[in-house]
Amino acid sequence: MAAQPFAEKSGLRHLAILFVITLLAMLVLGYHPGLEDDAFYLAAIKRDLNPALFPHDADFFRLQFQATIFDKLIAASVRLTHIPLAWCVLLWQIASIYFILWGCWQIARRSFAEAYAQWASVTLVALLLAIPVAGTEISLADQYLHPRNLATAAILCAIVATLDRRFVLAGVLLAFAFAVHAIMASFAISFCIFLGWQRRSEPASYAAFLTPFSWLFARTSDAWRAAAATRPFNHLTGWAWYEWLGVFAPLVLLWVFRWISGRSGATTLKHFTTRLFYFGVFQTAVGLAIMLPPSLERLRPFEPMRYLQLVYLLFFLVAGGLLGRYVLGRHVYRWLLVFVPLAGGMFYAQRQLYPASEHLELPGRAPHNDWIEAFAWIRQNTPNDSLFALDAHYMEAPGEDYHGFRALAERSALADYTKDGGMAARVPSLAPRWLREVQATENWRNFQLVDFARLKQAFGVNWVVLANPGVNGLSCPYKNASVMVCRVE
Repeated sequence: MAAQPFAEKSGLRHLAILFVITLLAMLVLGYHPGLEDDAFYLAAIKRDLNPALFPHDADFFRLQFQATIFDKLIAASVRLTHIPLAWCVLLWQIASIYFILWGCWQIARRSFAEAYAQWASVTLVALLLAIPVAGTEISLADQYLHPRNLATAAILCAIVATLDRRFVLAGVLLAFAFAVHAIMASFAISFCIFLGWQRRSEPASYAAFLTPFSWLFARTSDAWRAAAATRPFNHLTGWAWYEWLGVFAPLVLLWVFRWISGRSGATTLKHFTTRLFYFGVFQTAVGLAIMLPPSLERLRPFEPMRYLQLVYLLFFLVAGGLLGRYVLGRHVYRWLLVFVPLAGGMFYAQRQLYPASEHLELPGRAPHNDWIEAFAWIRQNTPNDSLFALDAHYMEAPGEDYHGFRALAERSALADYTKDGGMAARVPSLAPRWLREVQATENWRNFQLVDFARLKQAFGVNWVVLANPGVNGLSCPYKNASVMVCRVE
């Protein structure tokens, strides 16, 4: 069966349906600004808007952010529109999810003739945006505005342009994706080369893309290795069997999809699944070649196995279309039997990940998370040049739910183990400082006044964030059921 003509335009009704699916995807995925890596990204945007912020620790996001326009782009949109940052970031997140699903729909339209197969493809991806990608500690999309979300939207649009053989447009979209998230765009460039290849023999290899910043090639050290050890997913020898199953099972199934599409005469779908299979095999070989030899340890923080995010996304796109074609059809009850339990299961899983926080942390809503409430008090009641100390593992504290201090409190802090370690692994020049500051806060739960005085003398710390009940003798102008904010005199 032939797919719909490439030139056919999208009607407003279709775009409205896509917007409804986007809202459904957001409801299942959740929205948590300041979460995980947003500790860096949101902090960087805020510093672009207010350079007085983070006078002590901006290097923990400034150096790597030379390689992306992401924070500058979002900050520029705030200045241009005069929309408050919190709302602007939310609108960007909605737009990125919308265009991810739009790209999926356009690929589905070129791969499946039946409208119900196309919408099944989009719906499956929408409900699975939060699904983990084997061994990489990422999902198809993030619960906050991540440059990976914007890059993924641009990448999918570039794939559509490549299918249409509009290579100039594809190049522009890939260039934008590269400027936003160079690593994910490099995978996409590789896939688009596979997809656009016209020779009968399959391409054997392609050159890797390198970003032109000196910090990428800085020398390693023992401190750097300690930082790299905080990212266990970059050590393939420690992966569990089910993570390896998550690498190879999609490739096997893609070959099955190729066979199914060949038997049904769906030439575009067969071409697409064939090239996705070869891309997956190629990138797996590259990932293993980089990640396994000890001599290439410096390249591990560039996470070559995260190509799986693109493979998983396109795999579920194809699987959803085949599900729609051969199982769901136009039978409404079948759609409900498949997608309602799936949506409920994914929603439940997301609530278990961040149980102490609102599922949709929307602007203007009072936070129900004690840590976020404390961070808000800090933002409103302490000077911009304050320097805070927290437990290096504070993100893992009960009820904290992995929210970043810098992004939400808008104040400088000594390095943490959980996220700053990953940044130090990418930028080796940060590793000695990271290790020194993390070691200075070891055994945090047993700190007394003399220990806080030592932090003040060594680093200039003048505030600390403690889990309640805290330490006697400190002046603590803010406290709630879980958290205290205290001065170091």
